[in-house]
Amino acid sequence: MAPPLGNDAHTTRPEHRHTRRSVLAGLASLGALGAAGCTRVASASGKDGGDLLERLRAQGVVRLGIAGEIPFGYIDRDGNLTGEAPELAKAVFKRLGVDRVQPVPTEFGSLIPGLNAQQFDVVAAGMYVTPDRCEQVIFADPDYRMPDAFIVRKGNPLGLRTYADALRKHAKVATGTGYAQIQHAVEAGYQQGDLVIVPDQVAGLNAVESGRVDLFAATAVTARLVARDSAKAESTEPFVALVDGKPKVDGGAFAFRRAETRLRDAFNTELHKLRRSGELYRIVRPFGFTKAEMTTLTAKELCGG
Repeated sequence: MAPPLGNDAHTTRPEHRHTRRSVLAGLASLGALGAAGCTRVASASGKDGGDLLERLRAQGVVRLGIAGEIPFGYIDRDGNLTGEAPELAKAVFKRLGVDRVQPVPTEFGSLIPGLNAQQFDVVAAGMYVTPDRCEQVIFADPDYRMPDAFIVRKGNPLGLRTYADALRKHAKVATGTGYAQIQHAVEAGYQQGDLVIVPDQVAGLNAVESGRVDLFAATAVTARLVARDSAKAESTEPFVALVDGKPKVDGGAFAFRRAETRLRDAFNTELHKLRRSGELYRIVRPFGFTKAEMTTLTAKELCGG
């Protein structure tokens, strides 16, 4: 989703009041256009890195696995698919000779199984690159890096700035289903069973505003966007969580089936060009990303070598 820069003709802005259900419903309606009854993509040969790129060029459309999360991929007020990952996908695939993208909505936890079951061609959901995931799929190099932040009540009365602060103050912590912040809180000393797991960031904001929890842990960009219009809550400054006693900086990237190395490599080539030109930042900036979230991390580094 590429909302406007400056006086661009588009005026879409991230809207944090969307729920996951409404996002997925909108994506489902879009995904049905021109694709009724189609549940799988054509299988690409794994020989010599696969031929999926040629197939995509021939059909003129690439199917994106989307999880319906702001700001990574969602439906805007006009009912259009947008977000950091879809807009970046549009730019890269256009350069690769594929003119259209088509969303395939699913829950976040179903993205990798759906990709490997050939329900779509690529995961475009801001997915963190982790060693476990690298055993199941191959990643492009990250298009962003991301520290954590909290959503807390206005004024941050408990002074919660890190997981250590939260543990020391016996703060009640919420985070989202499947979020990396679950691991970050557990690494800090929380029992996973003591965490409040909510469906999405909107539910997390509501839990903080109502006083049911003391904080909602999320990515820094998510916390900024969700809390910015709240009269009762605010986001903290970003911070880097500790995992195994070391600072853990996560990076999000597009994922591909393991056989599709030619497509992944071609995607990487164009992604790097966009980064060098500054176009990548111009694409993601309207969705709450700052220059601090731009990165030169590689998938190899985050996969563990």
